Amino acid sequence: MSLQGFPRGERALFGHINSPVPGQNGRTDMKIVVIGGSGLIGTKLGAILRKQGHEVVAASPSTGVNTITGEGLAAALSGAQVVVDVANAPSWEARAVLEFFETSSRNLLAAEKAAGVAHHVALSVVGTERLLESAYFPAKLAQEKLIKASGVPYTILRATQFFEFVGGIVESGTDGDTIRMSPALFQPIAADDVAAALADVAVAPPVNGTIEVAGPEPIPLDKIARQYLAVKGDKREVIADVHASYFGAAINDRSLTPGENPRLGRIRFESWLSQ
Repeated sequence: MSLQGFPRGERALFGHINSPVPGQNGRTDMKIVVIGGSGLIGTKLGAILRKQGHEVVAASPSTGVNTITGEGLAAALSGAQVVVDVANAPSWEARAVLEFFETSSRNLLAAEKAAGVAHHVALSVVGTERLLESAYFPAKLAQEKLIKASGVPYTILRATQFFEFVGGIVESGTDGDTIRMSPALFQPIAADDVAAALADVAVAPPVNGTIEVAGPEPIPLDKIARQYLAVKGDKREVIADVHASYFGAAINDRSLTPGENPRLGRIRFESWLSQ
């Protein structure tokens, strides 16, 4: 199946992997491990994949799988064809977030190589290399570099920010009784659309590259903030401020929007707000 924004590539020949190669012969009975499987995206992704007939392991510390300590990894990955990593750091402090993504990724990728996993899928963020003033994004970039150097066949799916996080983004601009937001373009996406894109990536062959997914349309960040506050009945004024930062990073119209030919979600922000 051809998907908008999904590069097409030759299927590589891999040595020690669990057959079948993802996407081969329309298999719908693969074992797919979702790291961070109890979170917002992981829960939605697991439901989609199970409906398709796959065996899904929702791996998280609460289910006895810890990518930081390595606990439970070998057992969870045994016989798996695909691992999808949607885990997020518990802290965004600079040292803590970097240590989380580096340690987690090293442990996970090593365990995947030992288990013969055929496809590593990772959820990352659109604009990661453009937002390095904020501690979170250098950590995600470090994670991506480890994936690319690991030798495990991979696909990185970069998504724009989720609708579900807009409230926190708006509150980050609080300045007394007002909200200061950059008028830079923003193209957020529904978590349901991110999960759907991840599900498509997980059952397709690895592209050994990066794919982007974004919401249906770019909207100025200050406008989204006004829409959100209006629906919530919040009367605070939103001030468009070109100097307002995004979690410590200066932004422009390219910072939070995808490049050419991204996959686009179907759910519009206005529709999501009305739910």
